Amino acid sequence: MGTKYSCNVPDSVSNIKVFPTHARLDVMTVSAPRGRPARSSPRRRNVDTARLQELLAQASDIVLAEGFTSITMDQLAQRLGCSKATLYSLAGTKDQLVQTITRHFFSTAAEEIEQAVAVESDPAQRIRTYLAGVGNAMRRHSPAFYDDMVSYEPTARIYRRHSETAARRVHEMIDDGVQAGAFRNVHGPFAAQVVAVTIDAVQSGDLLRSTGLSAGDAFAELGDLLLDGLNRPG
Repeated sequence: MGTKYSCNVPDSVSNIKVFPTHARLDVMTVSAPRGRPARSSPRRRNVDTARLQELLAQASDIVLAEGFTSITMDQLAQRLGCSKATLYSLAGTKDQLVQTITRHFFSTAAEEIEQAVAVESDPAQRIRTYLAGVGNAMRRHSPAFYDDMVSYEPTARIYRRHSETAARRVHEMIDDGVQAGAFRNVHGPFAAQVVAVTIDAVQSGDLLRSTGLSAGDAFAELGDLLLDGLNRPG
């Protein structure tokens, strides 16, 4: 994979927001004391919000497919067909852009999965739908992105948080099924941790390489195993 991306980013930049669309690349003159030349500070280019969202989606596709340690902002801007100033309208640094893309990937996937789960009423089908959604989301990123993500602490922290959320959601759905009488009373936290470990093994590619399964097939198998263990004896 080459040298890992190791630049440290303080926690204060974790909540990245798109810069206001009224900002311009023009140079803003800063008042200077009498007798001194005025200093200048760059301003970001005025970019339409829709264009920013389009650029974020395109940048995400590149990073999710190829990882982020080897690509520079210059290269990314060239491939997106925009200036670096426009790219910096998405995030002030490469570190921030990578975190924005990672956070956007997981939050978008979580929203889509929850929407699919919400229309299901059967406890078992809710879990199947959730796990299938996780598998579908995993198809969107490459092993290269996974390696970079877990090797760079700010993105690894985002990944851990969402993996913990996934395990917690499965635990909640198991508890709901037990309370509804659809599942036998099992140790919910253990079952949820089995799901979390499987998610990590699929994300890293280890489980897929050793079994020959796709991400979707792996989660279908996990759903069968989990639900067979949860179902009440006939």
